Amino acid sequence: MQHAVISRHDWLSARRELLKAEKELTHLRDQLTERRLALPWVRIDKDYTFDTVDGRRALADLFDGRSQLLIQHFMLAPGWSQGCRSCSFMADHTDGMTKHLSHHDVTMIAVSRAPLAEIERFRRRMGWQFPWVSSNGTSFNYDFRVSFTPEDIESGHVDYNFGEWQAVGEEWPGISAFFKDESGTVFHTYSTFGRGVEAMMGTYAMLDLLPKGRNEAEGMDWVRHHDRYA
Repeated sequence: MQHAVISRHDWLSARRELLKAEKELTHLRDQLTERRLALPWVRIDKDYTFDTVDGRRALADLFDGRSQLLIQHFMLAPGWSQGCRSCSFMADHTDGMTKHLSHHDVTMIAVSRAPLAEIERFRRRMGWQFPWVSSNGTSFNYDFRVSFTPEDIESGHVDYNFGEWQAVGEEWPGISAFFKDESGTVFHTYSTFGRGVEAMMGTYAMLDLLPKGRNEAEGMDWVRHHDRYA
């Protein structure tokens, strides 16, 4: 893209016009957040359990004494040699957030379908500290529409991102939020998929401020596991 080079006076005028649009977007985002907070909840009636470094735990236990739980549905299926690049890019932002979230009544974890030993091997390689549990052997990933059966894949489309998804694969990314009330009842309050997971990609927010922007020919083509950059 060619850019005009103008005087500081003219640049300030153009910047002020852009600021009007940025403020409109901020107000729209605030309105959308209000709608998200007003979204009805679904009570979790299944007894989901997970393998953790502290043993087998129920979904309610993963809140770790807090009332809110945020889960990254991390694409790491049984037998994979490493986790998905884009999910790893998301997870690279997690450790810096968990300290703040934990002091604001939020526990943040990752969940994958791989066995715990495979999760731990990859986590040690990446140096992450956040809690990461295994849903292996349960229907959790399938119920939340982030893992798909061979039959789903053979059909040529999957039920992902609240609609028919033409791209097929056994694992897809997502983020889900849960609430636990004083009685211990757990509710599913929100999930986002597709580009919605960019909420965890703070690096993109920084790139969007720069003159080259995201500078990618195809979505995330430049991203590597952080220990695989040249």
